[in-house]
Amino acid sequence: MTLIVISLTCLAWAYLLIAHGGFWRAAERDDAVPAANQTQWPRIVAVMPARDEADVIAASAGSLITQQYRGEFSVIVVDDHSDDATRTTAERVAAVHSNRRLTVLSAPILAEGWSGKLWALEHGIRYAESQPEPPDYLLLTDADIVHAVDSVESLIIRTRRDGLVLNSLMAKLRCVSVAERFSIPAFVFLFQMLYPFAWVNDSKRRTAAAAGGCVLVERRALRAAGGLAAIHRALIDDCALARLMKPHGPIRLALTERVRSIRAYPAFDDIRRMVVRCAFTQLNCSVALLAGTIVGMLFVFTAPLIVALFDDGLARGLALLAWACMAITFQPTLRLYRLSPAWGLALPLIAAWYAWLTLDSAIQHLRGRGGQWKGRVQAGIISAATPAAATAPARGHATVRAAESAPMSDRSSHPDA
Repeated sequence: MTLIVISLTCLAWAYLLIAHGGFWRAAERDDAVPAANQTQWPRIVAVMPARDEADVIAASAGSLITQQYRGEFSVIVVDDHSDDATRTTAERVAAVHSNRRLTVLSAPILAEGWSGKLWALEHGIRYAESQPEPPDYLLLTDADIVHAVDSVESLIIRTRRDGLVLNSLMAKLRCVSVAERFSIPAFVFLFQMLYPFAWVNDSKRRTAAAAGGCVLVERRALRAAGGLAAIHRALIDDCALARLMKPHGPIRLALTERVRSIRAYPAFDDIRRMVVRCAFTQLNCSVALLAGTIVGMLFVFTAPLIVALFDDGLARGLALLAWACMAITFQPTLRLYRLSPAWGLALPLIAAWYAWLTLDSAIQHLRGRGGQWKGRVQAGIISAATPAAATAPARGHATVRAAESAPMSDRSSHPDA
């Protein structure tokens, strides 16, 4: 029986090496700036939702407001009911760069059925579209993301050249602490395995994914697809947005070192909270998919380690072969994060850790605590994959003020939804 199992594991790794979109090569990259062959530069507005991000938003907003973009570019920060100094910190950035266009808004009370991030993004997009000259493109980005000074221009050059309706970069995540070194490269590896970037970028395939830290989307195409209201329940909003947009034109997803996340995960429990928040949602909250995923991860990743340590003969030889395959396929991602190749040998243990976190995510959902993040529980919002047509509920609008005009007064506190 052991020999049969490990033989099937080897066949699985042969498929992953040869026929699964070459995901492990990490070849879809966006590090080089493409040559600019255009004379007209479209209007772009960056929309950044921020909830309790006082420790990172200055660096993130500052990296946007100082972009070297030859066209019209502005930034909207949407404070999503923060309990810290997120808003005042963003205003301080606006004051320092008073000659640039940075607007700080307060998100309305969370509308029923919407995920918090999407509701904040929707408010920022509505504000951008209400201006005399609405943007041609929207850059949806997170408050922990720092952009190289030419990243916006590089994004738009490639987007216009390839006729993309969505262009997303997977930010290089922070990888400093032991917990980050153990978990982050494998997270990126498994994401590529789940959504091979070459398949995402192939208009003939249905595979669609994006990385929410950096998504450039054509505004008119987004509206034609139904806008964010079409995916308003999505907790995994980036992939839902990619699935929404792919029928409307080419999309692209790539790795990069030009866009970085500065969010720190110093302890394993920080990683756990990040993964548990949405792992079960990724499986559409299906117990059957949960069981299949955990069995599959243990079968593909962990079985070779167990058989290699506790069996002998041909079974051990095949187990070592499968273990070598996973260590080799992990190397390009490890090189991206400048980590020792020896981390490849730990992949069976790391995969077992992620299998446990996926199970923990399901347990939290069943306890009514799914989707918990920064004090907000969104257990009822389970749609991760299928865009649902919906109309944004009419709600009160928060006061909006342009940062470069008059000083902003402190807003009154909003109850959390």
